[in-house]
Amino acid sequence: MSEGPGHAHGHGHHHGGAARAGSRHAGRLRWALLLIVAFMVVQVVVGLVTRSLAVLSDAGHMATDAFGLGMSLAAISAANRARTDGHRTFGLYRLEILAALVNACLLVGVGVFVLIEAVHRLRGGGHEVASAPVLVIGVIGLAVNLAAFALLREGAAESMNVRGASLEVMSDALGSLGVILSAVLTAVGGWTWVDPLVGAAIGLFILPRAAALGRDALRVLVQAAPHGIDVAEVRATLAGIDGVEDVHDLHVWTLTSEMDVLSAHLVVADAGTGQRVLADGRRALAERFHLDHATLQVEVGPTHECEELTW
Repeated sequence: MSEGPGHAHGHGHHHGGAARAGSRHAGRLRWALLLIVAFMVVQVVVGLVTRSLAVLSDAGHMATDAFGLGMSLAAISAANRARTDGHRTFGLYRLEILAALVNACLLVGVGVFVLIEAVHRLRGGGHEVASAPVLVIGVIGLAVNLAAFALLREGAAESMNVRGASLEVMSDALGSLGVILSAVLTAVGGWTWVDPLVGAAIGLFILPRAAALGRDALRVLVQAAPHGIDVAEVRATLAGIDGVEDVHDLHVWTLTSEMDVLSAHLVVADAGTGQRVLADGRRALAERFHLDHATLQVEVGPTHECEELTW
């Protein structure tokens, strides 16, 4: 397709700034990851020894947190490499989305296993659980999660990537609170059904998050329009620019987290208005829809070139 009299690729510094902000806090991410992984191993051992489903389910949740932290680090590394690899024109950003889909599948597996095991134990009247070590592991787990959150809190204010990791760690602190509650109630009341019930509650907490994560990852992979962006409104905004007679071949999609992209063809009657239309279009997209990465092409008069495409 011919380029026409005007073609512009407009973007701000949002994406590069986000990558640099993430890089500044990569060290803290690594320390948080080491804390989570080390304690996860302890949880698995204690959960198997004490036969506590609450501890094992929280360990599964913490495993997904560790995976998420690892993906955050991988995304920072990929973003840095993308600037130096001329053969990958979209960089390695999609690796983050593929990893998120795998993470969602793992979350579903953990959640379903915990629910099935909880139902089995509840039907059997529950199992005896060593409440003292479970309580200790719950308190330590809460401390580990709060320490990891403290490491990530500063970076969360600058990087969306780090913010997501910090929220993941904070949500796992709720699981540790559940483990503590299970241990206390079991020790005080001798209620063996509390442990599987808390385990089931943690499983139910995991499943909706897994579904949401998987849905968002699939939306990106099929290149659906981003959440919160009305394509019809975007088209109307571009069509409302002075001098624009038609808008076609409009596409809006997400490249990776926090990186929404747009391309469109704008038809004008006067070639002399091309540069102004491009500038007005980029400004409107950035201000109204926060679309800082837009590729706009101006065409003069009616054209049927796009209609001749077979795909």
